Amino acid sequence: MSDIAARPVMAADEEGPFRRFLRQTEIDSRLLGMVGALALIWIGFHLYGYFVNGFGAFLTPRNLWNLSVQTASIGIMATGMVLVIVTRNIDLSVGSVLGLCAMVMGVMQVWYLPQWLGLGHPALWIITVIMGLAVGTAVGAFHGWLIAYLRIPAFIVTLGGLLVWRGVAYLIARGETVSPVDSRFALLGGGPFGSIGATGSWIVGLIACAAIVALIITGRRQRQRFQFPVRPVWAEVFMAVVGCGFVVAVVLLVNSYPWPVGIVRQYAEARGIEIPDGGLFIAHGFAIPVLILLAVGIAMTFIATRTRFGRYVFAIGGNPEAAELAGINTRWVTLKVFALMGFLCGLSAVIASARLNSATNALGTLDELYVIASAVIGGTSLAGGLGTIYGAILGALVMQSLQTGMVLVGFDSAVQQIVVGTVLVVAVLMDTIYRRRAR
Repeated sequence: MSDIAARPVMAADEEGPFRRFLRQTEIDSRLLGMVGALALIWIGFHLYGYFVNGFGAFLTPRNLWNLSVQTASIGIMATGMVLVIVTRNIDLSVGSVLGLCAMVMGVMQVWYLPQWLGLGHPALWIITVIMGLAVGTAVGAFHGWLIAYLRIPAFIVTLGGLLVWRGVAYLIARGETVSPVDSRFALLGGGPFGSIGATGSWIVGLIACAAIVALIITGRRQRQRFQFPVRPVWAEVFMAVVGCGFVVAVVLLVNSYPWPVGIVRQYAEARGIEIPDGGLFIAHGFAIPVLILLAVGIAMTFIATRTRFGRYVFAIGGNPEAAELAGINTRWVTLKVFALMGFLCGLSAVIASARLNSATNALGTLDELYVIASAVIGGTSLAGGLGTIYGAILGALVMQSLQTGMVLVGFDSAVQQIVVGTVLVVAVLMDTIYRRRAR
């Protein structure tokens, strides 16, 4: 008996300091690995540019700000792809659905709505956004109905959708580029006027810090209330300091990227502001697409972890037969998952077309590759039942960092495709190894 009782103590004593730190702080080791990989990518591309060109262009406020905006569209769709893959399905049509929604919104706000409401009407961009979200949701629900109720494999349905919706988008505008979009709609794509500035960014940062502290405190109280194990006080303080420190660092970063000189001059002249000798510094702050991505990430995390729908999704992914025997309407849940995916495609189409200031038939091409890769890199298992929203967003940032870095250092498009494909295969391999060790 004494031998058996002593074993846990010996195991705890033999546990290394790093593993003990991870256990007490409850930091996900896979998340830590992704952060480390992201840091290596950033530093590697910056040093490569420094040694080859004499200067590093990656770790600059301008590039990192643009990187955050470029990640928004893929990141939003990746959060939906997590739930799709968790249910043991796949969606290959997200890029084409994005292109369809963008084309519908472009035609509505450029060709039709100005005739009915008048050019520059304040409701024009609102109707346009609603239309794009509705089209995306309808297409996603249609895919879900075919998959759940007609029992057609998701791979076939969405592969057909990849071709069909791209063709429909072409027919809507006969392959023409539709531009320019409404000026208010264009703000949703970012840019100097599509950002909230330094003051707004600090407000968002303070709210985020307050939310981090509140979540840690309420989480600890909930654990104590239900007599669950709690983290040491030092671990709680450490997580709060790291979280708030990260938020402050991000705010300082986005506020250090100024408006271009030409736009500052136009802005000052229009408002009668005198520009001092040293120039007028106006910070971009957080771009609107990044704030949308943040809001979607929070909402999707809540849906996945705090709602009955989210629990059903993970139950279906873990064991579809058991979930159905337990009384879960697996068909209805599957339809809703794909409808949600379509809604997020419509939202991504808003950001992508607003950022481009036009709608083109090529918009969203190959996005399905980056979205699926982002979810898998972020820890979503292709076997189903496992995945996190924050991991998918971080995976999207990794994918976009690779693409942006390769463009900055001048890699050919062929090399870029090779790297992206290799990263996807390696991510699946790592997921397979992780699941084997977890058994």
